[in-house]
Amino acid sequence: MDLTLKNLVEAERKAQQLFNEIENKHILIAGNSENKINELIFELAFNMFGIEKYWHKRIVRCGKNTLFPYNENPENLILKKDDILFLDFGPIFEEWEADFGRTYVVGNDPFKKKLKNDIEKAWHEGKKYFNSKTEITGAQLYSYCNKLAKKYGWEFGGEIAGHIIGQYPHEKLEKEDKTNYIHPENHTNMFDLNKEGEKKNWILEIHFINKEKEIGGFFEQLLA
Repeated sequence: MDLTLKNLVEAERKAQQLFNEIENKHILIAGNSENKINELIFELAFNMFGIEKYWHKRIVRCGKNTLFPYNENPENLILKKDDILFLDFGPIFEEWEADFGRTYVVGNDPFKKKLKNDIEKAWHEGKKYFNSKTEITGAQLYSYCNKLAKKYGWEFGGEIAGHIIGQYPHEKLEKEDKTNYIHPENHTNMFDLNKEGEKKNWILEIHFINKEKEIGGFFEQLLA
């Protein structure tokens, strides 16, 4: 494992610790607003790791807001007793970026629990598919993720299925430059080197939704 990847894996390990503690601290409880949950997680991350910097906006979405992809900024909702929510955080650990997303179900709704389980299984299928290739474009992996959504009975909710990640600040993610995204318009090989001649490291993100039920789920981590 090269040094860059080793540092990214370590950053993700710490992000996993943070998310584990989020559950232990009972932050994700009915009655808390998305903004309140966001503030509590920011405080927890600072207390655990001294984190003050995030390389992208911190996302907490519950209820119908789980339908929205990253670029949207929906209204602040209150987490309900029988609800679903997801977190998408990009903390920076000693100048190395993590990007971590998980879904949580409050209550015992079997449909919401199925969604939570399906996106995690689909993420691992996407990883397995990627690792089976020596050449694959961002468009091809995006298409595969959309097929996974249909396989599990959902719709793919993301405009992308992932992006590059690295040392902060990593190569700027210009929206016009699709080569750094798992995007339907990225027809370059994901195994190509970056502009500095280095290996690209990727985040894979799975966002499944059901518009009729107004719910979505999200699972994201390092594709390594």
